[in-house]
Amino acid sequence: MSKKNDHLYQKDFEYKHRNPYHEKLSEFDEFVMRDNESEKYPGVWNKEVFDREAPLCVEIGTGYGHFMLDYCEQNPDVNFVGMDFRFKRSYNLARKLAKHPHKNFKYLRARGERIQFMFEEGEVDKLFYFFPDPWPKKRHHKKRLFQQPFLEAAYKVLRPGGTLFVKTDHSGYADWMVEVMDKPEALELFDIRLKTLNLYEEAPEHYLASFQTKFEKIFLQKNDRIKAFELVSKKQ
Repeated sequence: MSKKNDHLYQKDFEYKHRNPYHEKLSEFDEFVMRDNESEKYPGVWNKEVFDREAPLCVEIGTGYGHFMLDYCEQNPDVNFVGMDFRFKRSYNLARKLAKHPHKNFKYLRARGERIQFMFEEGEVDKLFYFFPDPWPKKRHHKKRLFQQPFLEAAYKVLRPGGTLFVKTDHSGYADWMVEVMDKPEALELFDIRLKTLNLYEEAPEHYLASFQTKFEKIFLQKNDRIKAFELVSKKQ
């Protein structure tokens, strides 16, 4: 991992920005948390934030919210936390979420590198990471989230047997992910239950093949292969 990103994994990290959509997001304070606000609740998301006991599911990089919107509607019995760090996109998604028929979610304008400070050890049941920005240029690879420090953070917050689900259309990022997850330090943390560079041909019965996001459908129409991974925590 680039040392330029080390600070994102430090306890004392503070968000710094001047973006008008940061203030506009305050219109949705009933379900939106901004910056470090979400780091006040490790260990008490079900008890204090959702006020109910339910499986806690987290999506990193919600983008335009296609998966989050559908999943929350189809699974009203889960507590869902979606997050992204882009401002205008977050505001536009918050407007959609405000009209959602179910209120089983919270939305964070926050960075995925910070999950170990948002959630207590073993608090999360499922992590979703779908079609992230691949940062294709070599000089930008340091910005890719899927690196060993992220896997360590994911391992910390997932319960024993908890699962990290990943999908991408980008071959370069998929190869990068495979290289990261095949290293001994990653294999100490996770069982790799699914590793495919062609999901619908090689694993059509897998859970990850049971749904398609809006952008995934576009990729498939262009005959792009969907790469998918399921990593299960080895935590006892």
